Amino acid sequence: MIPELLFDCITDRLPYSIRILLESAIRNCDNFQVKKEDVEKILAWEINSTKQVEIPFKPARVLLQDFTGVPVVVDLACMRDAMNKLGSDSNKINPLVPVDLVIDHSVQVDVTRSENAVQANMELEFQRNKERFAFLKWGSTAFRNMLVVPPGSGIVHQVNLEYLGRVVFNNEGLLYPDSVVGTDSHTTMIDGLGVAGWGVGGIEAEAAMLGQPMSMVLPGVVGFKLYGKLGNGVTATDLVLTVTQILRKHGVVGKFVEFYGDGMGELSLADRATIANMSPEYGATMGFFPVDHVTLQYLKLTGRSDENVAMIESYLRANKLFVDYNEPQQDRVYTSHLELNLSEVEPCISGPKRPHDRVPLKEMKADWHACLDNKVGFKGFAIPKEAQGNVVKFDFHGQPAELKHGSVVIAAITSCTNTSNPSVMLGAGLVAKKARELGLQVKPWVKTSLAPGSGVVTKYLHQSGLQKYLNEQGFHIVGFGCTTCIGNSGELDESVSSAISGNDIVAAAVLSGNRNFEGRVHPLTRANYLASPPLVVAYALAGTVDIDFEKEPIGTGENGKNVYLRDIWPSTEEIAEAVQSSVLPDMFRSTYEAVTKGNPMWNQLQVPADSLYSWDPNSTYIHEPPYFKNITMDPPGPHGVKDAYCLLNFGDSITTDHISPAGSIHKDSPAAKYLLERGVEPEDFNSYGSRRGNDEVMARGTFANIRLVNKLLNGDVGPKTIHVPTGEKLYVFEAATRYMASGQDTIVLAGAEYGSGSSRDWAAKGPMLLGVKAVIAKSFERIHRSNLVGMGIIPLCFKSGEDADTLGLTGHERYTIDLPSRIGEIRPGQDVTVTTDNEKSFTCTIRFDTEVELAYFNHGGILPYVIRSLIKE
Repeated sequence: MIPELLFDCITDRLPYSIRILLESAIRNCDNFQVKKEDVEKILAWEINSTKQVEIPFKPARVLLQDFTGVPVVVDLACMRDAMNKLGSDSNKINPLVPVDLVIDHSVQVDVTRSENAVQANMELEFQRNKERFAFLKWGSTAFRNMLVVPPGSGIVHQVNLEYLGRVVFNNEGLLYPDSVVGTDSHTTMIDGLGVAGWGVGGIEAEAAMLGQPMSMVLPGVVGFKLYGKLGNGVTATDLVLTVTQILRKHGVVGKFVEFYGDGMGELSLADRATIANMSPEYGATMGFFPVDHVTLQYLKLTGRSDENVAMIESYLRANKLFVDYNEPQQDRVYTSHLELNLSEVEPCISGPKRPHDRVPLKEMKADWHACLDNKVGFKGFAIPKEAQGNVVKFDFHGQPAELKHGSVVIAAITSCTNTSNPSVMLGAGLVAKKARELGLQVKPWVKTSLAPGSGVVTKYLHQSGLQKYLNEQGFHIVGFGCTTCIGNSGELDESVSSAISGNDIVAAAVLSGNRNFEGRVHPLTRANYLASPPLVVAYALAGTVDIDFEKEPIGTGENGKNVYLRDIWPSTEEIAEAVQSSVLPDMFRSTYEAVTKGNPMWNQLQVPADSLYSWDPNSTYIHEPPYFKNITMDPPGPHGVKDAYCLLNFGDSITTDHISPAGSIHKDSPAAKYLLERGVEPEDFNSYGSRRGNDEVMARGTFANIRLVNKLLNGDVGPKTIHVPTGEKLYVFEAATRYMASGQDTIVLAGAEYGSGSSRDWAAKGPMLLGVKAVIAKSFERIHRSNLVGMGIIPLCFKSGEDADTLGLTGHERYTIDLPSRIGEIRPGQDVTVTTDNEKSFTCTIRFDTEVELAYFNHGGILPYVIRSLIKE
């Protein structure tokens, strides 16, 4: 054993985020699932962080969002059925660690400019999703150790921050740090509270819930020093977009980022949570802020008791997990270092198609015109010079209206990134107030909406008197859940839609979210920009992104004078005063009473008491998936791929938003055809997210993104591919079905960063259901690669400097991947040979990164592995 003094010296040098991994390993060390050698690997982090060292991790709890929670509960119910059919005790399928499931009822924004928008949207959500909500309510009683937070409480990550986050667990007198894995990539928001948390696929989450340790590679930790102070009028959103760009450039995929420095004291907890939330956008596993006095103040603000906060501080200090900036700081070792002077951060937005394409506000007009000129790509639309000034005039409900390239048609204060932050929310209210007082008004054809992260936001916006002005500018509260950021923008007015589509207008959306990938926000907004809530209001007032806010007026006031952004922009002092007087602890306490009391619509849902779910074969929301059909006790073992066709051939940056079903269901899609055949009218299609519990819908929606760029289509864009044997152009689902019917396997070719984004579960489940056996890419996003393994799909990486193009692969070949037939003969990260039917041969690295992942592959995926493990116990 390591002597205590030496142990103390080692741990003093470790980053705080690594100390949490160490504590978990020590506490759970049973020399079976977690071994003494695992503890020693973490202690030797300084040496091992540069190697592919595998460690187990057992999180303290699991967090589910309803969109991703439904398929998890479906899988649990399906696993219980499978165990029952195998003659084993199906009651073993119960979470062994606490599970928090938040129904944030991701709101389809149908009603916007109305005082009763919340109630109307809520009623529509319950009407559309009653079956889904009832299923989750059944799950809350059928499975032990699962807390379900009813709809209407807030966005999952905000609820986690304000209410669910324990910071320190007290489990019958045993104290240990809170840590969490969640089925949404933005679980990382909790890192701002000093709780180690990150996103995993629902597949991994299910295994963690059932007591399986998560296998992970010991990460490197980037130390990010913050110093100085944000300038007057600079927002937390400006800071996070700047941090995102810096970290993307540095390269932090698969790493932890740990923030420290004198500037920490200048950042509120909400500012920290905003930065932590965006971890997926800068690519890190998490962006971690260790617990300090700011954390403790926030815990008290949000209604945690003084006794609980005192316990948290005492425990963390005793275990060297608390940072006291009033004391001399011990130097910690980091894999690499970055720093940022907060005073250098300037107002900015990001877009038009990626969150890390930051544009300083003062350069926005020039950047927009460059985007119009540039060839089609992440920063280009290829609009001919002679067409760039086109103006389309149309009639909007009896009044004249006009659109041009860059016209804002959606302005949404949305998403957990910013609606957790009182400074930017109240800042948006102040902008709306100042603009209204000067006579500026948002044009009625701009679809405006406000979706707070929790009911607390409503309380402090009303307390401050600013909600009145937001309402007058069209920013009525539409609901408490994910909206525009997840593609739930709702339909544009028909006159606006016709003007855009009939004249090939590059219309814009401006949102305070974290995702702006093409085709995600709305099919008709080709340009999508991320901005702070105050800037969302400003751009809505301007009505265009084609504006230089420093030199050009937003509009004309009632007195006939020009009004500039500087005339309506609040100072830092004004915002601070509004926060101080309006954000009160009682608001948090009263809001979260609803967690135990529910709401009338939730309480009226009737659910069966049976522990086995009665599957309805006619349901288009909840369907028994085929994952465990014909399962046997003997695992199938490893297998290669022989003579597979290429289903899709992609370039770089194909996100899970391109792969996974998300947003609205297009009327001509295979999913729409399926629903129509079952008597579902188009107005009741709902969204893909709401139907994640039905594998038939989701399989048809996989690779259904209208902006999908597939090289097999030779320049065409859309959710189709070429059926290689016949040369026919088919929907991806139709081609995949034809391959499977003839017993032919398929693969996917891809470029770099394959699988970045969110909506990850179905980005792996969908391809598996379509018969995809392997994905060969230049590189993978961390969670998506893991999910592919979890569904039994082989991830392979081209060798450095090689890709499909350099190797002369067109996707019309047939591919054979030669793997050993016995599990012991495959090693993590080994090289394998891929050959084609036209005599090409190349070497790839197999991306099974750990021995545990090889075991999953041996069993055909993580879920069959868990079932067989439980039966053997």
